[in-house]
Amino acid sequence: MLGPVCESERIEVTVRIRRRKPLPAAAIDGRLAPYLRRYFNHKKLEAEYGADPKDMKKVEDFARRNDLVVVESRAARRSVLLSGCASAFGKAFGTRLQVWTYAGGTYRGRKGPVRVPAALAGIVVGIFGLDNRPFAKPHFLRRTGGAAAAAFKGYTPPQVAKFYGFPHDVDGTGQVIGIIELGGGYKPADLEQYAKQLGVPVPTVIPVSVGKGGNHPTNANSADGEVLLDIEVASSIATGARIVVYFAAGASDQDFLAAITEAVHDSVNKPTVISISWGGPESAADASFQAEFDQVLQSAASLGITVTVASGDNGAADEGPDEWDNKPHADFPASSTYALGCGATNIQVRAGAIARESVWNQGGADTKQDSFGASGGGVSGFFPLPSYQAAAGVPVNPVTGKPGRGVPDVSGDGDPATGYVIRVDGEQAVIGGTSAVAPLWAALVALINQKLGIRAGFINPLLYSNPGALRDVVLGSNEVGKGKIGFAAGPGWDACSGLGSPHVPNLIAVLGGKAAPAPTARPLSSDPS
Repeated sequence: MLGPVCESERIEVTVRIRRRKPLPAAAIDGRLAPYLRRYFNHKKLEAEYGADPKDMKKVEDFARRNDLVVVESRAARRSVLLSGCASAFGKAFGTRLQVWTYAGGTYRGRKGPVRVPAALAGIVVGIFGLDNRPFAKPHFLRRTGGAAAAAFKGYTPPQVAKFYGFPHDVDGTGQVIGIIELGGGYKPADLEQYAKQLGVPVPTVIPVSVGKGGNHPTNANSADGEVLLDIEVASSIATGARIVVYFAAGASDQDFLAAITEAVHDSVNKPTVISISWGGPESAADASFQAEFDQVLQSAASLGITVTVASGDNGAADEGPDEWDNKPHADFPASSTYALGCGATNIQVRAGAIARESVWNQGGADTKQDSFGASGGGVSGFFPLPSYQAAAGVPVNPVTGKPGRGVPDVSGDGDPATGYVIRVDGEQAVIGGTSAVAPLWAALVALINQKLGIRAGFINPLLYSNPGALRDVVLGSNEVGKGKIGFAAGPGWDACSGLGSPHVPNLIAVLGGKAAPAPTARPLSSDPS
């Protein structure tokens, strides 16, 4: 800690308000086939399940009494954005704001708990922005290595889609893929050149600024790699879909929550699928942040929006070598009950088909090596075991000893060694990580939505009751570190590959209302049959 924040520093804080009434269980259940569901529209969701205007007024009045300015008040999104000096916020919420240091620099944090006045107890469910430490990191990795790695030129996303048998008679027309970005940007010239290189249409990409965020490309070694990976994977597979990119101002919990709220409640662009390739260890996330993010994903489910989320790139540790604490951590928001958590695999292709598929793991035993990386997965220490995973065999959380939500749900090619050729800021690179899998699945859902004429929405319960919709990945693990912290793949669900990678005909059948055949494992030999 360096000392107190300057009292006159102007900051903005988001106050989240309770729902007028809870979302009905039927609206977010997910067990019915999508064609039988009755999704809300934005108007109904926001009018009936937003915040009560009386609650909003109480918060606004409290703010003004404490010398805080109401910048924005939106009952539909259950949030009030306040502006004021640090000393006023400290006094209003009974806490002291300090400057702290961390590996990435300095940040503003609080000393002591945040105190909500008695008059607002039960009304205010979260206060975000007092602490502005970056929480989320992008989950992509560039391929590195010797001659063998250099010889591999990378797969294009359409190639990977073909390996998995994605439907080729649809292109995502009528679908909108929303992408969450907490930094970086893209240059239209890169997208045009990439599309020309692949022989696909130039995508329609719409940037949306969230707060003070925006499309700010810099260089190929920045978060631009994440942005271009997400856009290029999704747009080159679902070539007819519109891509809407929501750019937040940073990677704090306030920024992240603002971005997902903007995307889910976007009644202009109306995304049908949302892809998230950012996250961090649950242990680093505030409880109210996780709870409120999950609430927004419940709203997404009620609107028929599928949310695909990368499960992390540091194996079961979910922390890089410099942060290692020798304990397993699930990655958030992939661990949210209403997210489709996406893990990563290594694929071996023979004669144009996947002959062998295993969990991505290049972490080895030494956490300090440069090639550290593996598919994220584990058991949540925050979210309880959901009913849809009751029979999946999810182990208890190794740290708490209690049942919890298992991550990931599904997987797909994401090992940088079998990664995707991507164009970033004029440079060509081979990139992988679970960040590649979230947009891969988002594109697949968009294609299936068009093919079936439905919104798949929250599909986790259907997948777990029909595991044959996936091809089981039974090889490898996400164990990392000298203590081998992690989980091994095996028959059925596991905490490194989930239920498996796409078995597209069966997946289409399940989402269309038919039962899938018994689960099938990916062939283990070189025989691609």
